[in-house]
Amino acid sequence: MRKTKPKKRILLPDPKFGDALVTRFVNNLMYGGKKSIAFTIFYNALNMVGEKMKDSEQAPLEIWKKALENVTPQVEVKSRRVGGANFQVPIEVRPERKISLSIKNMLLYARKRSGRSMAEKLCGEIIAAYNCEGGAFKRKEDMHKMAEANKAFAHFRM
Repeated sequence: MRKTKPKKRILLPDPKFGDALVTRFVNNLMYGGKKSIAFTIFYNALNMVGEKMKDSEQAPLEIWKKALENVTPQVEVKSRRVGGANFQVPIEVRPERKISLSIKNMLLYARKRSGRSMAEKLCGEIIAAYNCEGGAFKRKEDMHKMAEANKAFAHFRM
């Protein structure tokens, strides 16, 4: 690369929990720069999670973090062209990308869910991911299966 790497912007922690990961999640949830609406949706979803998971002794934020952890992929496949043939080469996912992929997958499958409001959909996806089920978790499992199936091409790694 000729240019220098751009500086990593520092995210301010969110007002309620003081967690930068929450801000990162809300930034991905946000549409059209409506950050306050995105925060409202997220906090409402966490309140719903708290109501639905009363029997669990964990706080809603801890449930959400565990759900994110459950949908975080460890390996993925990348196409690599070797001698006229394309191979799906399994590679480990960088830590920053792991977080990014898990957030994006959770939001993608939350948006696809049926429900009245986005907060309800997000709540459903968080609970599903916490229980190791749902669309985002299935996506992670599929990524791992694909990497496992193409383990033979691991020596083509970049």
